[in-house]
Amino acid sequence: MRVLVTGATGYIGGRLVPRLMAKGHQVRCVARNPARLEGRSWPGVEIVQGDLGEPSDVAVALRGIEVAYYLVHSMAAGQAFRERDRSMALAFGEAAAQAGVKRIIYLGGLGDPEKVHSKHLISRQEVGRCLAESGVPVIEFRAAVIVGSGSASFEMIRHLTERLPIMITPMWVNTRCQPIGIRSVLEYLVEALDHPDAKGIFEIGGTDILSYREMMLRYARIRGLRRIILSLPVPRPELSSRWVDLVTPIPFRIAHPLVQSLQTEVVVRDDRALRFFNVQPTGYDEAVHRALARMAYDDVVTTWASSLSSLSPDKPEADQLGAHEGMLLDRRRRRVKADPGRVFEVICGLGGEEGWPAGNALWQIRGFLDRLVGGVGMRRGRRHPRELRVGDPLDFWRVEALEPVHLLRLRAEMKLPGRAWLQFEVLPDAEGARVEQTAFFEPRGVLGYLYWYSVLPFHRFVFPGLVGAVKERAEVMESE
Repeated sequence: MRVLVTGATGYIGGRLVPRLMAKGHQVRCVARNPARLEGRSWPGVEIVQGDLGEPSDVAVALRGIEVAYYLVHSMAAGQAFRERDRSMALAFGEAAAQAGVKRIIYLGGLGDPEKVHSKHLISRQEVGRCLAESGVPVIEFRAAVIVGSGSASFEMIRHLTERLPIMITPMWVNTRCQPIGIRSVLEYLVEALDHPDAKGIFEIGGTDILSYREMMLRYARIRGLRRIILSLPVPRPELSSRWVDLVTPIPFRIAHPLVQSLQTEVVVRDDRALRFFNVQPTGYDEAVHRALARMAYDDVVTTWASSLSSLSPDKPEADQLGAHEGMLLDRRRRRVKADPGRVFEVICGLGGEEGWPAGNALWQIRGFLDRLVGGVGMRRGRRHPRELRVGDPLDFWRVEALEPVHLLRLRAEMKLPGRAWLQFEVLPDAEGARVEQTAFFEPRGVLGYLYWYSVLPFHRFVFPGLVGAVKERAEVMESE
């Protein structure tokens, strides 16, 4: 079939596309910034630029399409997300009807409509109704917490459990939920194409009905952790959301609607999906084991942050230091008057025998200190002076992700009270290229925070110098 996937840069869409390809479907993706999909290995997939808020863009994206997946929502877009979601869904449904689309497949939120009070869940269910108003048949899957490596709900549960031996939580931890594994969700979405007569609402969930307390305690047991959870009345969900923002990678603007929705019981009341489709959902424990296995092998395809832009075209020279989305970071942006490929070549040549162009002595001292405590230090160097591939050691880093001429992410393997990454992103620019260099740190407890703030004085010298050296070297190479 000729299929359109909206939200292809997001958590669900990014995993759905390769599954549709494997089934032999002709896939088209629409994205506001197609460059965000350049690193994906999706041969044959048509990628068109478009904003779903622009009717003309929607019409172009839907031209010749038989089935459209609607996988977008705006809960990170501020207070007006509900109205924005509603207007976009109405416009999309109308455009789909005019384009002759046969069906729309939508993933919404589970919950009894008469008992849902969360603005987030209300909006998700409103979107389904708005899409159906067009007259185009809609298959609306409604799911609760999706358990998978990188999903927002799972990451919130994982980080709270990993970081807090004793948790004093709001009463919502006792709310019942029917979580579902990401693999099962994707199976439902793909199989929907095999049922041309299917339409209406299908509630989907895993085999277990658990409270959020039970989900965290089960996660702790799987990880071999001992955790104590005490629940107390917390008058405002904003307080819980701020705490989630501080302790986990989930930012407040996403945590707030999530926390609000956690106060609503989300349990499958109609088993029509199990009778209609051939999907056999798994239990919560199995979904957690699968998620942790993917993370252990660095095989996380998409995350909750996949659709959030990091490179900011309106602030190409802006620096950012502090806490953001639960991570501690040091971010530096620069414009470079050189071809993006040239810039990326310079980045891939950092380290090894050539050393690091800014504060190399500090890098060597840090490596020496790491060796003293049994770490890998800086002696590993690199496999090749200019080329890198995923899995390569690079001094005390390991290449975790590599998308040629666009992204390089290094994961630290030194001894740390937390986890650290150094990431470079390169995008084309009117003057040549824009480069963004970000040092991420995920602290482990109080020691992690103390470590980060103790090394900040050195970061203020090393990291601006590093991105500055990349800029200078690339521009020199470009002029030769």
